[in-house]
Amino acid sequence: MKSVQHILCSVLFFAAYLVYAQDISLYQQFNGRYDYTAIGNTLNTIENGSGGSCSILTSSSSSLNLNSNQNIVAAYLYWAGSGDGDLDISLNGITVAAERNFSDALDATRVFFAAFADVTDIITSQGNTTYTISDFDLTTTIIPYCDSGTNFGGWAITIIYEDTSLPLNQLNVYDGLQSVPTFLSINLDNLNVLDNEDAKIGFIAWEGDRNLAVNEQLTINGNVISNFPLNPANNAFNGTNSFTNATNLYNMDIDVYSIQNNINIGDTSATITLTSGKDFVMINNIITVLNSQLPDATISIDDNIVNCGDNSIELFYTVYNNNSTDILTANTPIAFYLNGLLIGQSQTANDIAIDASESSSISVMVPNDIDPSLTVVAVVDDDGNMMGTVTETNEDNNVTFENIELLIIPDITFLPNLVGCNEGFEISRYNFFDAIESLDYNEEDIAFYNSIEDLETESNSILIPSDYTNTSIPETIYLRVASPPCYEIFQFNLTIENCPPSIPEGFSPNEDSYNDWFNIQGLYNIFTEHQLQVYNRYGDMVFEGNNDKPWRGKVNRGLNNHGNIVPIGTYYYILNLNDPNYKPMVGWVYVNY
Repeated sequence: MKSVQHILCSVLFFAAYLVYAQDISLYQQFNGRYDYTAIGNTLNTIENGSGGSCSILTSSSSSLNLNSNQNIVAAYLYWAGSGDGDLDISLNGITVAAERNFSDALDATRVFFAAFADVTDIITSQGNTTYTISDFDLTTTIIPYCDSGTNFGGWAITIIYEDTSLPLNQLNVYDGLQSVPTFLSINLDNLNVLDNEDAKIGFIAWEGDRNLAVNEQLTINGNVISNFPLNPANNAFNGTNSFTNATNLYNMDIDVYSIQNNINIGDTSATITLTSGKDFVMINNIITVLNSQLPDATISIDDNIVNCGDNSIELFYTVYNNNSTDILTANTPIAFYLNGLLIGQSQTANDIAIDASESSSISVMVPNDIDPSLTVVAVVDDDGNMMGTVTETNEDNNVTFENIELLIIPDITFLPNLVGCNEGFEISRYNFFDAIESLDYNEEDIAFYNSIEDLETESNSILIPSDYTNTSIPETIYLRVASPPCYEIFQFNLTIENCPPSIPEGFSPNEDSYNDWFNIQGLYNIFTEHQLQVYNRYGDMVFEGNNDKPWRGKVNRGLNNHGNIVPIGTYYYILNLNDPNYKPMVGWVYVNY
């Protein structure tokens, strides 16, 4: 029976192993006239496991020699070794810190690391020269690894360059850290094979041994690949560099293989398998170079315009053809969706060249019952049925979205009626500002209208709202108050009432056309059923009149003097308005000639 300690160690190692090893996946893609090369060197002085001294260098060098027409666009440094890692090293005296790091393990005591840094600026600046990695110190770290032949350290730089004489290629950079023995399968996706001529695949691998070739085989899509004599079919990882033909990269490999006959036109993925009966090999980096002449349509929504109370949205967008190897043809379809509902369609107007773009706009209408906080999705290369019509280098980057807030007009706010005094025939004059005394507003932000249609179109506003004569009773007035970024609507009605008449204190019926009669303002043609009685100082009625018979100072009641002007003096009157809202009005009026 196994001991508890042995079982516990096994469980701990298994848990640790799950943490170690990161799957190889796409890191970066280049589309254009690109290819790559790689340089690097080992820190091992001899192949591990050969019985030599347990020692390792802290620096090593390799030279870069690009042609004058090969222009660097990216350079990635990978370094690896035994132990948990030295993550700060130097490249030509410049400190380089790991931006990403990877781990793997054979067991609980034999762990390994790999690290990555983008060194494009350094390589671009220094160009063709000798590159030296230093301050990479695993001197004491490797000691426990030497007995099992797993002590190693090394580095490699992959340099992606552009060359106008090259065909249009798709270059994919994959990385991670996965290992054998005994069997390893890696799936490479994001491929787009239009032409397999001169197709190739390259690897950066660590800890391979020239002398441990037991059932060692590298295949792509089930086909064995080799590069004899550097990389024979039964010993793929054996300390070589295919670019420089070096054979002394102890326990590391920088290899490249032709896969022209091992990948098919139309493929979008490839499966790499590595078998090894004994040799421990870690794959850190894979690069594929495939001839590919395809566009890559992407889209952005750059801006939008929404209008107050309007469900239409004007969208401004740009279609790009970046990271591509061919033009994006005119009439590439574009679809716009809201909650999965197609709300608009457009298309590109012109052919879009590589790394070029085209901007345009479209007006879309959203449903009336939609939430005002909405998200519009734009998809380029979409025929409106969520189907593409263009084959692209990347089929997964056609979508963008924009969060938009519709400008909703609040419900109409009803204000109290504005009451005017009847000036006769149900006509009155109104000051609209009296109706909005309770509101907080700037006068330049408001306008009054006779109809809601005029308000919405901002036409035919009432020009003098402080002195308005009604045209009907009741009459509805609409107020528009501008507010950022929309407006509010208020409504009030004009109504009318018979206001108390204004009675003069005297008049002079001398026919001089001035103040010749008892002119009671606000009485005639308003209180049409009124009755007026006038008495002298003795209490005798001298006049009785109504709406059709105003008093002009003459006597029409009593036994004598009918039709004569009353004598100068003070007369008592009773004015019965015959209105339920008013009591009879009484008082004195002075008559003078």
